[in-house]
Amino acid sequence: MPTRVWDYLPEYEAERDDIMDAVETVFRSGRLILGESVSSFEAEFAAYHGVRHCTGVDNGTNAVKLGLQALGVGPGDEVVTVSNTAAPTVVAIDSVGATPVFVDVDPATYLMDVSRAEAAITPRTRCLLPVHLYGQCVDMAPLERLAAERGLVILEDCAQAHGARHHGRPAGSMGHAAAFSFYPTKVLGAYGDGGAVITDDADVDRRLRRLRYYGMEDVYYVVETPGHNARLDEVQAEILRRKLGRLDHYLAARRAVAARYAEGLAGTDLVLPVTAEGNEHAYYLYVVRHPRRDAILEALRAHDIHLNVSYPWPVHTMSGFAHLGRRPGSLPVTESLAREIFSLPMYPSLPAGLQEKVIAALRSVL
Repeated sequence: MPTRVWDYLPEYEAERDDIMDAVETVFRSGRLILGESVSSFEAEFAAYHGVRHCTGVDNGTNAVKLGLQALGVGPGDEVVTVSNTAAPTVVAIDSVGATPVFVDVDPATYLMDVSRAEAAITPRTRCLLPVHLYGQCVDMAPLERLAAERGLVILEDCAQAHGARHHGRPAGSMGHAAAFSFYPTKVLGAYGDGGAVITDDADVDRRLRRLRYYGMEDVYYVVETPGHNARLDEVQAEILRRKLGRLDHYLAARRAVAARYAEGLAGTDLVLPVTAEGNEHAYYLYVVRHPRRDAILEALRAHDIHLNVSYPWPVHTMSGFAHLGRRPGSLPVTESLAREIFSLPMYPSLPAGLQEKVIAALRSVL
């Protein structure tokens, strides 16, 4: 069988009975939309992060979009973020009428270079949007100081950082709000789409709940402000509740996989992931770097190993964002990474034998 970066089937086989019981629980509950499973998951997910509020939504992109709207970001505003991210981060900014302003990333961690954030701020800046990429957190203290000094809001993009910590603080607990994705590949993944926004601000949470349900709040069929249909599905919420109880187990398994890679690939000229000071890495992805990336990927295919690149095209170079006017060369670190990075198989149930196959093939190719 081909070796790929992600496979949910081993995990499904191990957890099938619990997943089927979750589905049965919802189907027999008498409530298929915004029922007890959603409300219970929201409470438990908020508690896991040490915050007071969580609003479940239908996907991670809308988590970012509704998070921005609930924080008052809209047309004419600017949002400081990065181009080395999944496109949905920027799609969400664009969808609320705001303008993304990109800063380059750190060449060691591939995360936002926070030393460049202040220079990107203009009178139109409303929000700082750090992306906790690949499983570890951006250095938040400088951004928190900057936000306080300039009267800005912070929305953390935690789509890839479930369970990650920064100086002991959970990813998602450091900004004014935080957006999560539960896409199946995530550290905490559903069996379909899903997302959530967490916050300590009751007013922000109230706006989120209104936004995800057409703009209605206290009286059904009465729209107070135009919103969306962006509700977390009851079945996915119940599955996520069950899996949330196993999240720390998933994290330990991912870290064990990362440790085996570090040992098995030591001494090669492959650049391995660096964990920033104070971070506890969740290893959503195991991203490595090499100047001969494309040749390596082609050679690995001969071993029936098919790997991904996250991400081969920086957002600012995409034709859909040409209107932003960021020409190639404007973010040199981001653009260099896009030519050199690739991801190795990473998921909690990755068989040790399969991982050894990848390590052996890589060492042979290198």
